[in-house]
Amino acid sequence: MPKLIFVSHDGNEHAVDAKSGTTLMNAALDNGVPGIDGDCGGECSCGTCHVMVDRKWLDKVGSTSGFEESMLSMNAEREESSRLSCQIIVSDKHDGLRIVIPAHQM
Repeated sequence: MPKLIFVSHDGNEHAVDAKSGTTLMNAALDNGVPGIDGDCGGECSCGTCHVMVDRKWLDKVGSTSGFEESMLSMNAEREESSRLSCQIIVSDKHDGLRIVIPAHQM
């Protein structure tokens, strides 16, 4: 079971054990990690699960899809490492993944 480290905008860390096959968003919601809303339920249509992936991990989380790019393009806090956590499927290769949660969601 991969351990994920969610880092809130104020630096607090929330380490969670996530089941492979779930999304980063669901791993956060299932474990009470604050700052990820997931209003659309993981349908890539709201942008309220925006996170920034630690740059060391970008190659392991994959690239964005067209829908994800559309949602991220509307976010003023977007960074190079921004992703929607509903679009990243957790696997064993993500053990130790660090994810930063922005101060505000869309």
